[in-house]
Amino acid sequence: MSDDPRLLRVACVGVYIVDCLGRTIDDLPRGQVSRIIDEIRLTVAGTAGGTAVDLVRLGANVLAVGAVGTDNLGKFLVSSLRDEGIQTKYLVRKKGVQTSATILPISSTGERPAWHVIGANGMFDIADVPWSAIASCDHVHLGGISAMPMFDGEPSVNLLRFAKENGAVTSADCLGVKRADMLSILEALLPYVDVFMPNRAEASAITGFADPVEAAQRLYDLGAKTIMITLGEQGCLVLDESGYSHMRAFPGPVVDSTGCGDAFSAGVIVGLFMGWSSVEAARLGLAAASLTLAGLGSDAGITSLSATMLHMKTGAET
Repeated sequence: MSDDPRLLRVACVGVYIVDCLGRTIDDLPRGQVSRIIDEIRLTVAGTAGGTAVDLVRLGANVLAVGAVGTDNLGKFLVSSLRDEGIQTKYLVRKKGVQTSATILPISSTGERPAWHVIGANGMFDIADVPWSAIASCDHVHLGGISAMPMFDGEPSVNLLRFAKENGAVTSADCLGVKRADMLSILEALLPYVDVFMPNRAEASAITGFADPVEAAQRLYDLGAKTIMITLGEQGCLVLDESGYSHMRAFPGPVVDSTGCGDAFSAGVIVGLFMGWSSVEAARLGLAAASLTLAGLGSDAGITSLSATMLHMKTGAET
């Protein structure tokens, strides 16, 4: 642990996506017509990709581990990560499949329906893991459980078990719940997870409990050291050995909710590395998510750790 995140080496393993976002779009036109909107952006996203960008902006050293295609979207994704200062040599190029991508029309309320191509994320497997690089990391984040059909299950368990055996702190989150056997997957995985960070909908779908407190307890009982369930505008719920804590969200403008969960994960990872408690780290995560909510795309809000900590200290929780 250190109060200097520049000493933190993180592997972000899992889902890497190119997002094409436009706003403001409150209804979809039919037929061959055009409309003028405010903004269009192309960004790196995904539960590993978005978290990687946020982590490096918070000061960490980041290794990107995942799969992309050999197409122009893959070139954009890799070059964008390199521009951020992220190590990309462990992103495997998969032939015959496109880079994973999503089209997101963002409404005036920040909501985001999506059209998604699974692409290369569906081809990421255990043979793509750079074990020696993983062994050198202080933290390993698995982003996108249930969205990687060749990596879910035993491969992901092997990854996090290896990370723990080599002294890393581990964290994980989901990208929706796309499998009926999600609970059994987590039963094998969570004993090797220090922090599991699903959102409310994911936690409910996994456990069958609509109440996030009950859902958190069910997940905690599977073996994770800490459960953090994000609750949107209601903040987040934290459950660890000290019991339950409800952390309130930070106020701010609402532009686009894309990437808020990834920003939360990044803030938590950095906070824990600096020796903060689970609750303190969750507050940094919520501050990071609030900044991300104020811009278009998952990379629009966070600029630095100092700015995020200032927001955490001066922004009144709602």
